[in-house]
Amino acid sequence: MLSSSSISIHPARGISGAIRLPGDKSISHRYAMLGAIAEGETKLTNFSTGADCASTLGCLRDLGVKWERAEGSVILHGNGPWLTAPKAPLDCGNSGSTMRMLSGILAGQEFYSDLIGDESLSRRPMARIITPLEKMGAKISAGDGGKPPLKITGSKLQSISYETPVPSAQVKTSLLFAGLFADGETRVIESIRTRDHGEIALRAFGAEVKAEGKSLGIAGGQKLHGIETVIPGDISSAAFFLCAAGLFPDSQIIFDSLLMNPTRARLLDVLVHLGIKISVLELEEKHGELSGTVKASGRELRGATIAGADSAALIDELPVLAAIAPYTSQGIEIRDARELRVKESDRIAAVAANLRKMGAEVEEREDGLRVPGGQKLHGAELDSFGDHRIAMAFAVAALRAEGETKIKNADAAVISYPAFFERLEELVER
Repeated sequence: MLSSSSISIHPARGISGAIRLPGDKSISHRYAMLGAIAEGETKLTNFSTGADCASTLGCLRDLGVKWERAEGSVILHGNGPWLTAPKAPLDCGNSGSTMRMLSGILAGQEFYSDLIGDESLSRRPMARIITPLEKMGAKISAGDGGKPPLKITGSKLQSISYETPVPSAQVKTSLLFAGLFADGETRVIESIRTRDHGEIALRAFGAEVKAEGKSLGIAGGQKLHGIETVIPGDISSAAFFLCAAGLFPDSQIIFDSLLMNPTRARLLDVLVHLGIKISVLELEEKHGELSGTVKASGRELRGATIAGADSAALIDELPVLAAIAPYTSQGIEIRDARELRVKESDRIAAVAANLRKMGAEVEEREDGLRVPGGQKLHGAELDSFGDHRIAMAFAVAALRAEGETKIKNADAAVISYPAFFERLEELVER
């Protein structure tokens, strides 16, 4: 039962069926932004249905980019590299992806832009993009502590070599985008490899991106050309259904055209380690991105420790993995994930608070959590804290709890997957 702000989840006895997910959020953002500054038309089928990607499209329209929706696709008419000065602040909504990555493009435009967001976005750190973009020549001012709103005065940029202090695919992408407008070659160096959708997208639109060890280089002045493609299903959204299947032995879900990018598919390896059976039935490549048909079958769940590079690779999936940890036999420990503290909510605190309300033992740490296995959960009144991934994670955990669970502010799910609760209900067996 769903209202505008709360949902009630009742226990299930299994989950099965087939599902095709909306387009991957990370790819949708990047393709839309590059389509805006490319020459010619870009047609993106299965574009993300989430509010975050709608924020990106809204900002692009305010920057003079013409686009329309037609027969399940978003069609963008590229402006070439130069956008139009906005007449009002660019509203990024709840989307940190929009604000951080679009800033890389706006830094190279010779006009002033004001980027704003909702209350949640206004608490998120932006210094990680401000510092390198200013080194390239943009003038950027921000609120207290380097938080939004951002006021960007773009200019002709200078190339830099920059090592990202915090592993972040959004920062990497922002700097590669800015590099298109810089003199010389811009290099981005990562200590821990992050998802590579930015560099794949740039190559898809015709740019040359050089990879050498832990660094990427992009030369300024390259022209982009529009593409036509189908965006694979969002694997971060799939995580909730995959974990739901794992809660019930003999459950089975088939995913059609699911993103299988190696920097994102680490999730599948972790789920296999936990005990879920994963079968890849078909695999294909489009514009450098892999997608496939995937079957997940439930088994008894074991346990796992997630740390280091895995924590960076699974940052969006960690909340749901922690939420199902009590149902594993050995528990789940998450380390090196302090970045969870500065997402749409403090996800470490939010997960710990909700699990405790359901009767679980949880050890909360500064950079993660330890959740022992072999626990039974009971229904409770929980809060999403306005965070889409918290709302969806605890809808999954509630499926195996004893009694009804109510999640307040569940409409936060619209940020990434508006139809999530309806799709989950269609797959659940009671």
